[in-house]
Amino acid sequence: MNIDLLKRLCETPGVPGHEHRVRDLIAAEAKDLFDTIETDVMGNLVCTRKGQGENPERIMLACHMDEIGFLVSHVSDKGFINVSPVGGFDPRNLFSRRVLVCTPNGDYKGVMMAEGKPIHISAPEDRKKVPEPTDFFVDLGLGAETKSKVRIGDFVVMDEPFLELGTERIVSKAIDNRIACWLGLEAVRKLVEDKASHRCELTVAFTAQEEVGLRGAKTVAYAKRPHIGIGVDTTLACDTPGVPEKDRTTELGKGAGLHLKDGSFIADMALADEFDALAAAHSIPLQRTILGGGGMDSASLQQAASGARAIGIVVGTRYIHTVGEMIDRSDALAARDILAAFIAAH
Repeated sequence: MNIDLLKRLCETPGVPGHEHRVRDLIAAEAKDLFDTIETDVMGNLVCTRKGQGENPERIMLACHMDEIGFLVSHVSDKGFINVSPVGGFDPRNLFSRRVLVCTPNGDYKGVMMAEGKPIHISAPEDRKKVPEPTDFFVDLGLGAETKSKVRIGDFVVMDEPFLELGTERIVSKAIDNRIACWLGLEAVRKLVEDKASHRCELTVAFTAQEEVGLRGAKTVAYAKRPHIGIGVDTTLACDTPGVPEKDRTTELGKGAGLHLKDGSFIADMALADEFDALAAAHSIPLQRTILGGGGMDSASLQQAASGARAIGIVVGTRYIHTVGEMIDRSDALAARDILAAFIAAH
């Protein structure tokens, strides 16, 4: 497994509307894998491989580049930075975090704290309150000098290292959705290494602004009009204490997820049957998944222009939308293999 690539993808900062660093990294990796690579006006990186058939079927993989984060909304005279979230945060996971404030002139390490009194001088009822994400601020330790270094609109990400735990588990911030960016590259790399041809015209769209409304996928789907759209993403793995078995969605180590439904779309059932058959034929572990809420790029691919048959291929992830997102490498490899098998079959 190309761990070095996944590490670089996860540790590269990029929030909605500020995906440029991730896009540059992917473009460098993609240059020998695709026939054309372009960046559209939304900031999507659109990579296409020509098919060998006449009037080829158009298949699109949508792999969003953005991670949840913040934009700077205000800098006080004393250097405290207020932030506006871009993406869905559970504020219980934001206390006492180390962050990176990213500017055109350099990145600055800082700490994120919640407004209010520390435990030593707060009342018991104050300690029971959970602040909103907008109640958190960032301190770079630079005081008034901060105002000359940080502008409104600069972006903020969590600052935590990529870790390998044991022999199978990987932990990082931004696994949602840099694992999909990894899959978009590595599935095609597998095709190349296996010398596998395909009749279809394949577009891997590394999309922008998914975390704030599936925006990039919508524009690229209108431009390319795929016949089949595959959203590649993470999903919940709630195989952890305190979650009923019926709500687990996926379990780590049980294979890639075949995503059938969430709050944004319902998958094409003929595609689901085809993926099941391919998984059985190639001995690739696959688990069917339904998520109670949320959304993914498959919805935009399905609904744009005249529409597309759509489905999702996902990697179950524990502790999603935190700095401790955890996957099992065997699930990532299964997702890579089923995507490569599907493309080669078309």
